[in-house]
Amino acid sequence: MLDLAELGLAHALLGRTGRPPHDPADLLKLYLYGYLNQVRSSRRLERECQRNVELMWLLGRLAPEHKTIANFRRHNGLALQRAGAGLVRFCQQTGVVKGHWVAVDGSKFQAVASGKAVVRAADVEPKLARLEERIAHYLAQLDAADSLESDSPIDRSKVQQALEQLRQRREVLVETGRELAAGKRTHLVTSEPDARVMRGVGPGYNLQTVVDGHSAMIVTHALINEATDNRQLQPMAEAAAQALQVQTLDVLADAGYSNGAQAAALEAQALFAHVPANRAVNTQGDGTLLPRTAFTYDPRADAMTCPEGKALTRKQVVRRDHAVIYQAREQDCQSCPLKPGCTNKKRRLVTRHLHEDALQRMSQRATPEAMRKRRCTVEHPFAGLKYRIFGHPRLLMRGLAGAAAEMAIATTVWNLKRAMAMLGAQEMAWKLAV
Repeated sequence: MLDLAELGLAHALLGRTGRPPHDPADLLKLYLYGYLNQVRSSRRLERECQRNVELMWLLGRLAPEHKTIANFRRHNGLALQRAGAGLVRFCQQTGVVKGHWVAVDGSKFQAVASGKAVVRAADVEPKLARLEERIAHYLAQLDAADSLESDSPIDRSKVQQALEQLRQRREVLVETGRELAAGKRTHLVTSEPDARVMRGVGPGYNLQTVVDGHSAMIVTHALINEATDNRQLQPMAEAAAQALQVQTLDVLADAGYSNGAQAAALEAQALFAHVPANRAVNTQGDGTLLPRTAFTYDPRADAMTCPEGKALTRKQVVRRDHAVIYQAREQDCQSCPLKPGCTNKKRRLVTRHLHEDALQRMSQRATPEAMRKRRCTVEHPFAGLKYRIFGHPRLLMRGLAGAAAEMAIATTVWNLKRAMAMLGAQEMAWKLAV
């Protein structure tokens, strides 16, 4: 049912001359079958085409070589995502995907790069020193060979080749040191610059998924290289609304997605976030002093009122933290009987989020029942992706674009499994043929 040319798949439109290439539909079927059966390597898929009776039937006895198979995945990342979106639309038309509410969450997947490729600022100088020692060792070998007669005991060509590799590594390390010294990054992965160190996996990527509450199908997804989730609430909710073509939507997420500015922006679009507000812990006086919740806000006067009825006026706006700081008058605090339990300074300062009202509404919607529904919905696909489809949650392709292509196939396969489980294979085939 998919228009392969509209998806942008390579070779979907045949040229007028030359031998016709493999049909992209066949290669797409090959990858879907492979990921359904935990076969992701292009070389293994090549072997399966030659020995697996199911694939012989599926592809009509075609047996593409591994390079053709690998290039299809490498060059069609965006088209593979569009194919997955087409499956979601089909499932929505058949009533499998309801789109009444969705759950958002993220999970880490290990990149191809090894942990040994991670370089931090403190590592640059020691690594350079070790490289210089090895270079000096090879140079000493060459000098010793020059002082000997023609029957040299070493292979000069191999030594020269090793020297060239070490010098290239030194250039990369020097450039890495310059980037880290600039302060833009805390670390770099030399063999895969797009990857970031993620907790629990080392170099990796963060998969963001939006899961339909009725079918547990992945409505939309995104692969990012940010370790945290607190900037992903709005983009994922908007992407879900666009994928489902709905005007209003309830979006459930955990406290890691707490973001007042994004919650307010979503409310303006009738997209309602159900997220517990991630508040800072009260550390004033070892947590014994009055918390900010003891102070009330007056929106008309744009001021806070303390428990003793004294006003705290606006002092400044901290844009970086999306906060407004209010301060009491020094004379009010000095004569206040609650001062020993309120502040250790001359006057009390209280911060309020710029979008405090939106944060409170978002947190009120995050009831225990809503959070239970979120857990039961969004965690299931991650387990299926990691251990039923990937087999081992490690990617095969380098770079953000390559990893995203793999995820596009994996999420489509997950949705296929869910659709067949809910509709049944025969009914799904019948609906596709209608």
